[in-house]
Amino acid sequence: MAKQTLTTIKDEHFGIARKIVSNMTAESWETIPHCAATYDAEVTKFMQVLKEINSTIPKEDKITVNTAMMRIIVEAIKACPEINSHIYFNRKLVRGEVKTFKEINISMPTVLHNGEMMTLNIHDMEKKSMSEMRDTIKETIRRANNTDLNEVMFEVSLDNTLTGLKQGKIAQTVCRLIGSKTGKHKVKTLKGEAKRKYYSIPETDRLTKHDIEQGTITISNLGSICRDWDGACTLLEIIPPQTCAIAIGSIQKKAVVDENGNVVAGNVMPLTIAFDHRAFDLGDVKPFMEKLNEIFRNPEVLKEWL
Repeated sequence: MAKQTLTTIKDEHFGIARKIVSNMTAESWETIPHCAATYDAEVTKFMQVLKEINSTIPKEDKITVNTAMMRIIVEAIKACPEINSHIYFNRKLVRGEVKTFKEINISMPTVLHNGEMMTLNIHDMEKKSMSEMRDTIKETIRRANNTDLNEVMFEVSLDNTLTGLKQGKIAQTVCRLIGSKTGKHKVKTLKGEAKRKYYSIPETDRLTKHDIEQGTITISNLGSICRDWDGACTLLEIIPPQTCAIAIGSIQKKAVVDENGNVVAGNVMPLTIAFDHRAFDLGDVKPFMEKLNEIFRNPEVLKEWL
C-alpha cells in the first residue's frame, strides 16, 4: 500500500508562551499523581444576591461572577489551608516537604484583548474584599494589555533557568539555552530602539515577572471562556510546585431538589478540584467542600464581603 502524503496547512514553531506551557504541563503529568473531585454548586440564590449587589453600584463597578467566585473560593481556601501550598519531593530518597502559605496568590489564566492567553498572578487575595479583588484584576489586565508578552515571559524563563543552575541543574540549563537561543526555535525578543522604548514604559503600566511568577494555587474560570458549555472539567493539570488547581465551569440549567424535596429547575455551576496525592488525601479537602456548602446555602454573606 502506498504511503499517504499529508498536506500541511500550517507549520508553526513554538513561541516562548507555548514553550513555557508545554514544559510546565509536561512536568505536571510526569511528576504529579493527580486526584480530582467535582462539586456541583446550586447557584440560583447566589446569582440573585449578586444581581441585588450590582443594582446598588454603578454599572462600571459591577461585581462579575468571576470576582464573586474568586472571593468564595478564597474563603474556602482559608477553611482548608492545606491546598494553598507547594510540595518538594525527592523520589529517589523518598523525602518530601509541603509548605503551606498564609498568603493566597492566585495564578489566574486570562484571555487578553488580543486573544492571547496569559496566566496572571493576583497577589494577596486573602486580604481583599470583592471590590478590591475586582479593582486588582481590572488593573492587572489593564497593565497586561500594555505588555509585550514575549519580553515578560522571557524574563520569567531566564529567572527559572538561573534558579535551576544554582540548584545544580547544569544539563537542564544548557539544553534550555540551546533551545531558546539557536536555530529555527530561537525565542524572539525586542532589540535596539524597540527594546529601549518598551522598557521606558513605567512598571506601573506593564507587567513584570512579579505579575506572572508562580502563585500558591491556580484557579481557571473555564466557564467565562465557553459560557454555553454543557459539561464539567474532568481533570486539569496542577502546575508544580503547587499542590492544587481549581476549575470553574459554566452555569447550566439542571433539575435539582429544593429544601422541600421537590424537583425543580435550578442553576448549577460545576467546580473541579485537582490535587497532588503526594501532599494530601481526599479527606483533607473536606473542609473546602464544607465551606462551599455553607456559602452557597447562605449567599447573603456576599453582601458583607463587598
